[in-house]
Amino acid sequence: MQNKNKTVVRSMDLLNLFLTHSKLNMNEMAQLSGIPKTSVHRMMGSLEEMGFLHKDKNGHYSLGLLFLQFGNLVAERLDIRHIALPVMERLRSEIGEAVHLVLRDGNESIYIEKLDTDHPVRLFTKIGKKAPLYAGASSRTILAFMPEEERETYLEEIELLPIGSGTIISKDKLRQSLELTRETRYSFSRSELENYTAELSAPIFNHACDIVAALSIAGLEVQFGEGQMPVLIDKVVKAAHDISRKLGYQEST
Repeated sequence: MQNKNKTVVRSMDLLNLFLTHSKLNMNEMAQLSGIPKTSVHRMMGSLEEMGFLHKDKNGHYSLGLLFLQFGNLVAERLDIRHIALPVMERLRSEIGEAVHLVLRDGNESIYIEKLDTDHPVRLFTKIGKKAPLYAGASSRTILAFMPEEERETYLEEIELLPIGSGTIISKDKLRQSLELTRETRYSFSRSELENYTAELSAPIFNHACDIVAALSIAGLEVQFGEGQMPVLIDKVVKAAHDISRKLGYQEST
C-alpha cells in the first residue's frame, strides 16, 4: 500500500467519479474528489491527452473511447465468458428469462455477461453492475462456496445494510442461507437488490473445484411462482454444472 504513487491514485479517484456521473466539469471534480483544483486541472489534461477522458465544447469531461477498447478486450479475454455463452443461450431459450454470468470482484459480485429476455416488462440489469456479496442469489452463491476462513472473515467484518425490502440483514439468517446454498447447490432471492424481483443462481466451479462464477436467471417476482420453481431450479443447476464441466470440473465421488 505504501508504494502507491500519489498522482496515479489521485487520477484513479478522478476517473472513479465517472462510475456514477456521465459528465463533470473541473469545479465539480474538484468538489467531489476533494483534490485541489490546480491538481485536478493538471491531471485532467494528461488524462484527456492520453485518451482516457474526452472534453466537450462546454468544458465537460466524460470517459474517452479508450475505455471502450479496454473494456472490449477484457470481455474478449475472459475465457469463462466464451465458454458459458452457448450454455446461457440454451438456458434462455428454454425458460425465457434473463440469464446472467457473475464473478467475484473483491467484496462484491460483478455481472460480466447478460442475455436479456423478450418479456415486455423486464428487470433492468447491465454488464458491469455490482452487488455486495451478502445480497442477491448470485452474490450469495459465490459467498457460500468461498473458502471457509475467507468467508468467515468477510462475515465478521461486513456490515449488512438493506438494499431492497428482502435484503438479509441478520448475520445468523445469512449464515443459515449460505449453509442451505451449500447443501442444495443453488440460491434463491426475492427483493434483495431491487423490490419485486427474484433471482435464482447456481455455482460454477473450475478444474480445482474452486468457485469461479455464478450463473443466474432473474426477473419479476411473479414469474418465479411455487409451481415453476422445481423446473427452473433443475435447469439452472444443470446449466451451471455444464459450464463447470467445460472448465474441467469433475464432481468428487
